[in-house]
Amino acid sequence: MLPSTAQVLPVTAVLLVMLPPLAGDMGAQSPAYSPADLAALQRRLGPAVRVLKVDEANYSAVVRSFTPTQLPTCVLVHQGVELWRQQGLFQADEVVASVLAKVAEFAT
Repeated sequence: MLPSTAQVLPVTAVLLVMLPPLAGDMGAQSPAYSPADLAALQRRLGPAVRVLKVDEANYSAVVRSFTPTQLPTCVLVHQGVELWRQQGLFQADEVVASVLAKVAEFAT
């Protein structure tokens, strides 16, 4: 029999939103997405995708492991498999459409 947590927790895709350090942190001048922006993105994606902020200042090893050529970068992963990636500034509408399409494609 499976443990009770395995029966309750759904298998979701994860959208890693890798962000550069904020201005003033290590001297970077790149724009960042606010927590409110990321929360709105999470609401629009719904329960099928979990949005995680990965900022370079605190998680540099994680960011480097994905070898982005620029930040911000969004990477959609599911069970350790990269399904989709977008580098550079993004519009939420584009990300939502692309990510949901990729999740639906992967589910079929």
